[in-house]
Amino acid sequence: MTELETLQPQQKDLGGGFIVRRLLPSAQRQAVGPFVFFDHFGPITAQPGANHDVRPHPHIGLATVTYLFEGAMLHRDSIGSVQRIEPGAVNLMTAGRGIVHSERTPNDLLGIERRSHGLQLWLAVPADHEEDAPAFQHVPGAEIPATDFDGVLVRVLIGSAFGLTSPVHTVSPTLYLDLNFGLASGASLRLPAPGAVADERALYSVDHDFELDGVRVPAFTLMVLEPGTEPVLGAPRGGHIVLIGGAPLGHRFIAWNFVSSRKERIAKAQADWAAQRFERVPGETEFIPLPARHG
Repeated sequence: MTELETLQPQQKDLGGGFIVRRLLPSAQRQAVGPFVFFDHFGPITAQPGANHDVRPHPHIGLATVTYLFEGAMLHRDSIGSVQRIEPGAVNLMTAGRGIVHSERTPNDLLGIERRSHGLQLWLAVPADHEEDAPAFQHVPGAEIPATDFDGVLVRVLIGSAFGLTSPVHTVSPTLYLDLNFGLASGASLRLPAPGAVADERALYSVDHDFELDGVRVPAFTLMVLEPGTEPVLGAPRGGHIVLIGGAPLGHRFIAWNFVSSRKERIAKAQADWAAQRFERVPGETEFIPLPARHG
């Protein structure tokens, strides 16, 4: 197997000791297909009363994708969406010209010990969609298409693969798969050639090392695949592996929570948030201030 590009995680503290592994963007690579941001959080056990809430904050020019393996969070946003997010569901929030949202622990979990584990990714959108109206999609776990393929549970979160198509709508070709090899598996899975819709692809294990064409790949490593290849994926210890990919959209400027093909548009968003000109989240009074170093 040709030596492939690998990205190592950077540890980031989001506050209150809530540590995430950040794979994208990196010094080596800004994006894989439309994916410009990749955070893996947990698994973490929070004690009763622990505050890991993310207060209201803004986005422009991107779509956030939240996917949980354990736990729950309550999403609220400035277009009025209120949604409990639970494992297996896919939540895609399109920021467009501007949206504000919060992510909080549901009230019924605040007073108890609780586990949290999941992924939050950002998709860049084509330049001609960056100023679209903000929107929110929630697809429950039961509605995500899945199949047992050679002993591996394949869930098609976004896009089409293995004869299945997700109901989650994106504005550019995108692929996002959850490949569950179980607790201990001798199963293997050949990844089909993606075609032009997923010209760029990468694999990431959220728990155990895996094998790609017989070569060990450490967990928590983003492994970028060669275009057009059909490698064989194995997981001797079982576990969860995700595949991300899609058509590349070109360079994006990224500053704090803002993504745009135009640097001046980010400057405007920064000024608007500093002056609190974004729409507010109904029922929220807090917000995260614009960082002092936000360029």
